[in-house]
Amino acid sequence: MFLSLVLVRINRSKASPILAIANRWLRWAVFATGAAFIWWNFELTTHPYWLLVLLFALVWFLCETLYNWMAVKALSESPLPLFPKYTLTESGEEWPVQPRFQKVRYEIRQLGYTHTQSVRAQIVEGISVRVSVYHDARAERRLQITFLPRPNSAVMMCASISSQTPDGHRYVTDNVFLPYAGFYPENWLVDRTPWTRSLTKLLARHNARLARANETLAPWTTEPLADLNAQQRDLEQLNTQLGFLTQHAQREEHGKVTAAGRYRVWKEIWTLNYLGRSAKYL
Repeated sequence: MFLSLVLVRINRSKASPILAIANRWLRWAVFATGAAFIWWNFELTTHPYWLLVLLFALVWFLCETLYNWMAVKALSESPLPLFPKYTLTESGEEWPVQPRFQKVRYEIRQLGYTHTQSVRAQIVEGISVRVSVYHDARAERRLQITFLPRPNSAVMMCASISSQTPDGHRYVTDNVFLPYAGFYPENWLVDRTPWTRSLTKLLARHNARLARANETLAPWTTEPLADLNAQQRDLEQLNTQLGFLTQHAQREEHGKVTAAGRYRVWKEIWTLNYLGRSAKYL
């Protein structure tokens, strides 16, 4: 239990998905073994200790299942936008001043990427998602660094690398650690690897995908702001058509996400929280 509290304190500043996963497994184990020990020590049952551990592990699973389901339902019925609109950040790059972020910023320069545009999307008043966009020397790889606000003023950083081909295919390699669970257009080839936190390794993975496909790349000509907002519109329309989102006229009564969509999100929350694995996006 003490170790779990230490991990929580450390992760307030780091916002590391890896530490968060380790802490979730640790809390599950502490609850199951601790509750079983109390139950067994006070002789409240004649069942063996190992069986009590399994029982309380199941209790934890059921409680967290209920909590996650309620959270997904609350998000569906909340006014928070699922596909918010981006606007330009007039002040330019806005990187947090913490050393871990500055190391990544230096790494981007070393990889030969140059800053193209900075945008933001307001989620609620005073809370925004910020994105800094970079291009390689030939503008064939677009790198998006996204800063996501977390509780206790922590900031999580995610990276996404995109390339497009002359025939309209889009290759996306990212390490986003948030459930999406929706659908992508058929011409999008998405590889999501939340465990890959190194930007250099993520770029190597993206380049390896392109090499295996033997693709010819087309340079990015659309400015990032226009492309991001077009993506948001297309994704919302597609997910509404395919039944992940409810029709606009029904959202006030039934929420934004359908029952099938909520199940997909709930399932991906579990795999992300405990395995660091997102759904497979083909």
